[in-house]
Formats: sequence, structure tokens, C-alpha cells
Amino acid sequence: MASPEIEALTQALSRLPGLGPRSARRAVLHLLKKREAALGPLRAALEAVDERLATCRTCGNVDTADPCSICADPRRDARSLCVVEEVADLWALDRSRLFPGRFHVLGGRLSALEGVRPEDLSIDRLVARLEDGGVDEVVLAMNATLEGQTTAHYLAERIERFPVRITQLAHGLPVGGELDYLDEGTLAQALRARRPVG
Repeated sequence: MASPEIEALTQALSRLPGLGPRSARRAVLHLLKKREAALGPLRAALEAVDERLATCRTCGNVDTADPCSICADPRRDARSLCVVEEVADLWALDRSRLFPGRFHVLGGRLSALEGVRPEDLSIDRLVARLEDGGVDEVVLAMNATLEGQTTAHYLAERIERFPVRITQLAHGLPVGGELDYLDEGTLAQALRARRPVG
């Protein structure tokens, strides 16, 4: 039987997405076995992130700086803005290295069942960014779920008054799929085949 401290670590890891109790136990055993090479660096990395973690006031990305590294990058095309539901979606699209613009994280998606209303998302901040000007295209990169498409439709109506081209990812994405779980090839195809909304 493991000590209370080791059991607490196992329980904490088992609450992470993709890790159940057995996987968490294997991870803890690896960390204990490779204490010098794995446990110390993991602890240092967690402490560093905990001390410096920030949410970008511009786009909503999670980083260790505000503005985040994407918003602060002068090589990014400020005329293209990709709107995503969650930070994981931003990271997935950014990993594809095919979108040269900037991002906006909504912080969720509209859902009557879950009680998520437009005012619960960062839609007003998106509108404010468009009011500031300088954006030519808004890519609605919502997940291919009913709630994601409802959110995209709502956003298209909210921003249609702005002189921007509104596009969305191609519907070659699997229905019910989430961006964070897709491979770079699928994401690349979806970005290349984006089309106007409406």
C-alpha cells in the first residue's frame, strides 16, 4: 500500500483528462523510479508555470506573458483573426503552422442545456477587437458539434455589420469531433478549404 502522499499524487494525476487511476499509478511509479531525471524537472516546470501563468487580455490564450506570445509576435498577420472555442483549439490550430494570423478564444460555446449564454463568452471582446479595425477576415473555427455550429451562426450574425470576410472551417471535420483531437493533416485540409459563411 502506498503512503498517503503518494496516494494523493496518484489521485491528483487521475483527475487529469486522459488519465484514469491505472494510468496515473503508472505515471507515479515512473516518476518515483526516475526521481532525479523526471520528478525534479516536473516539479520545477509546474512551479514555474504556476508562478507566471497569465491569461492574455487580448485573445484569451493561456501563456506565461500578457500579451501572449502569439499576440506579441510581429510576424503574425493582424488582418486575419481565427475564433475558437477553447485554448486547446487555439493550440491545435497553431500546431498546424498553417494559419498565419491571430486568434480569439471564446471560452466555450453556446449551449442551452448547459446554460451557456452569449454574455458568458468573450463575444463582446471579439466585437471590440473588430471595432478597433484592421481585421479583414474572421475565421470561425468552431468544433463540428451542434453547439459549435450554433455558436458560429450566432457569431456570423453578430459580426456581419463589420467590413470583414467571414469564413469557417470546411465541414470535412468529423461530426462531433473536437479540434484538439485531430491530426495536423485534417486540420490543414480544413484550414485550406475554409469558405464564406452565409
